[in-house]
Amino acid sequence: MSKFKKSFIGVMVAVALGGSMSLASVAILPVNRTVSAASSTTNKALSKAYVVYGAAASNTSQVATTLGVTNSYAKLTTTGSDASYIGLSGISDSAMISSVALAPAEPGTGTLVNIKKFNGQDNITKITSQQYAMAATMAGVQDVIITVTANQPVSGEAALAGVYKALDTDGIQVNSQNTEAANSVMSATSSAIDANKDDSSYAGKLTSAVTTTSGQLAEKKQAGQNITINVIIDQLTINLQKQGIDDQTTSAQTKTIATALQAVNEAPISNSAAYVDNAKKLGSKLKNSVGDIMAKAENFANSEDAKKAANWFVENIWTPVVNWFKGIFSNSGN
Repeated sequence: MSKFKKSFIGVMVAVALGGSMSLASVAILPVNRTVSAASSTTNKALSKAYVVYGAAASNTSQVATTLGVTNSYAKLTTTGSDASYIGLSGISDSAMISSVALAPAEPGTGTLVNIKKFNGQDNITKITSQQYAMAATMAGVQDVIITVTANQPVSGEAALAGVYKALDTDGIQVNSQNTEAANSVMSATSSAIDANKDDSSYAGKLTSAVTTTSGQLAEKKQAGQNITINVIIDQLTINLQKQGIDDQTTSAQTKTIATALQAVNEAPISNSAAYVDNAKKLGSKLKNSVGDIMAKAENFANSEDAKKAANWFVENIWTPVVNWFKGIFSNSGN
């Protein structure tokens, strides 16, 4: 191949990767804090990495490869009874399909979430990486990278049950009022995101506005202010306007989200000064987050996890782009 072709490929790959990097530039985290009924959070880092398979997940070997799991990961399974972590009951094992991996993140990283395709298919059909990150943060999760996949199409709503089970197994207590309130916000945002699915930036902007609003309400609450539903709607509307999506979000959708935010504001997490800071930081990250990949290799605390993440990037983004450009020149001849 001529020097010109090599240079051209290098430039075009850089342009392509620059675009994909901006589309996948945030992260997801599991709790770095212990949450009890009496307090919102206490500092406690995730001690090791976990993979949690849904009870109905098949082809777990391929699932593990997709999630970037190594031999060091502790293995767990979520059953229908584990749906209680997200406030659900009467769930059968057959409904637990999505699987998650949790890896400790570098201190201060926050909650970063990656959704991985399974055999090239987008099987998490309803929940975005940004929604997972928002909900996990509202539940008290911090400095953990969460990776989600499923071997068949599912909504993805049950994935957080695996996150909370892993944290619980690790000795990190998660307050049920926090997790249920967080899950309700995740569900409340789904209607607006689905209605705006043709706008790839909407999910990031909406979750940014919602997360920022939650942190601001917690700060007001801690300052002694009475937080009514009207206060929540007004604050949320301001943040939707700041993100430029107020005209894309109906009043009914805004009210539904505000009602869910009220539950978060009444949960122990909103008594935490650390949560105010975490929500502010995540809100800033989310506003520019587009696509399924939030965490990058340097966000992992463990070098082997970072290597896995870097290899995934090379195999799934770099190599295909390079091969694509090589194919153009091969077909066009010299």
